[in-house]
Amino acid sequence: MSPVVKLRNVHKYFGALKVLEGVSFEVERGGVAAVIGQSGSGKSTALRCINALETIQDGTIEVCGHAVGDPKLDRRALRQDVGIVFQSYNLFPHLTVEQNIMLAPTCVKSIGKSEARDLARDVLAQVGLSEKAQQYPEQLSGGQQQRVAIARSLAMQPKLMLFDEVTSALDPQLTGEVLKVMEDLARGGMTMILVTHEMAFARKVASQVIYMHKGQVWETGPGSMLDAPKTPELANFVGSGL
Repeated sequence: MSPVVKLRNVHKYFGALKVLEGVSFEVERGGVAAVIGQSGSGKSTALRCINALETIQDGTIEVCGHAVGDPKLDRRALRQDVGIVFQSYNLFPHLTVEQNIMLAPTCVKSIGKSEARDLARDVLAQVGLSEKAQQYPEQLSGGQQQRVAIARSLAMQPKLMLFDEVTSALDPQLTGEVLKVMEDLARGGMTMILVTHEMAFARKVASQVIYMHKGQVWETGPGSMLDAPKTPELANFVGSGL
């Protein structure tokens, strides 16, 4: 089985600041990779490079058959295959939940409104928010808004989903709502890469944990590696309770 995502010796600089220094990892189809590490370790930058939101200086990234570093990369095609959900929900406040979800399928994929509405209903059911279709974002809790953001990405029927610390602004109860949706996606076979501080979720759901430290992949393995770190850096990170 060929990997859906493959990073090889990826380097990323912001001026003189080295953010990624030779990052390499792969994610198989249906795999769930949890990327963990301290703030500033390069986790979110790596995620943004996968979706071509940042340009790398060296190395290669292949995602769903796209060569991300190729100057001829079709970013529109890449982003139809790769959904990304951020910490901030980025919902349009003047549109209903249903309209927020219908927007990309109709504008980007030229799907008819009737089909897009059916699609919106399907993905809202998937995240447990069928009854919220006609409400506006301000009428929803933070957890509900984040689930709508996930549904909006699912409506594009991506091959890969990226999650960038999507629960970090939520209280524990709302965090649980969002993590359940992500767990259901994993169970359904969605290939996912998530930057997270939720260690219990990483242990339970991730098929692969990638610990980043100082812009490098420091340690990688199954979720059980969090119970028996091989490096003092990971042991300190896990022991800090983060």
